[in-house]
Amino acid sequence: MATYLGTHGSKIQNYTTDPDNPNTGEVWYNDTSNALKFQFANTIGAWSTGGNLNTARENLGGAGASGTAALAFGGAPPGNPALAVTESYNGSNWTEVNDLNDGRYGLAGAGTFTAALAIAGGEDPGVYKTVNENWNGTNWTEVNNLNTGRRYLGGSGTSTSALAYGGNAPPFTADTEIWNGTNWTEVNNLNTARANLASAGNSSTNALAAGGEPPPSGTGATETWNGTNWTEVSDLNTARQSVTGVGTNTAALAFGGGPGGSVKANEQWNGSSWTELADLSTGRIALKSSGTTTSALAFGGATPPGAAQSATEEWSGSTTVTKSVDTD
Repeated sequence: MATYLGTHGSKIQNYTTDPDNPNTGEVWYNDTSNALKFQFANTIGAWSTGGNLNTARENLGGAGASGTAALAFGGAPPGNPALAVTESYNGSNWTEVNDLNDGRYGLAGAGTFTAALAIAGGEDPGVYKTVNENWNGTNWTEVNNLNTGRRYLGGSGTSTSALAYGGNAPPFTADTEIWNGTNWTEVNNLNTARANLASAGNSSTNALAAGGEPPPSGTGATETWNGTNWTEVSDLNTARQSVTGVGTNTAALAFGGGPGGSVKANEQWNGSSWTELADLSTGRIALKSSGTTTSALAFGGATPPGAAQSATEEWSGSTTVTKSVDTD
């Protein structure tokens, strides 16, 4: 037979200050503030401020498996030449590391901060590149090129198993290519040709493409990749372009983008539909990201009409929060 304590719980404890590490579900009374308090899990998630990039820029590439370890490369301040600058994030600060061999903007990224790809991209006036570089944690090495030169494309996967899709060739393209660690092979196209889209996926056999242009307002169209084909699924709640994303084809985030003064909206994909979550603090277009639905990073971009951003925000998809109960 259960004891009374096991069935009904123990007496609520009185404290002069809140406990240092309360358990989720714990309830206590704070004698100093005269408040009944409890600890609960916040599953909505929240953004917090991270360390700024050393070089403010938009349309950069990004890679990383979490919100505390990322790589940022290439891009350009609005109206300026393409950059080769590469920075590594350790959870607090960005550090400049060895540059790309080929500076460019509008490039895609795949992989982690120690093993990544920098895929395609371009530079002005109207240069669309096929170049592909591999990062080994120290240096960039040029490896085999894409078949179709383009910029503003989506990229996902790892440095040995990646996918590149969409972009502006020009015109907007639906072309999809798969990387096996050595070569790119053309595979089945996106259903909707577009550029400046959000991309997610952790291998060449799963990916998500969401949003993007053509302008003026962009699209909410979303497609999932199963290793062979793209399938149209539920649209984003907020149609937009120059958006970024993290995750997989069954669990993803899409945040930022435009048009106009830029969008702060952050949406979560659960494999069948999008749900709006807590917004970015700084709305911006042409930003980049790394991580997952529970630990992500948003960095760089621009706030129209042309201010490059160095701001970094860290996403925590699940936190514990102390709340007071109104006893009046």
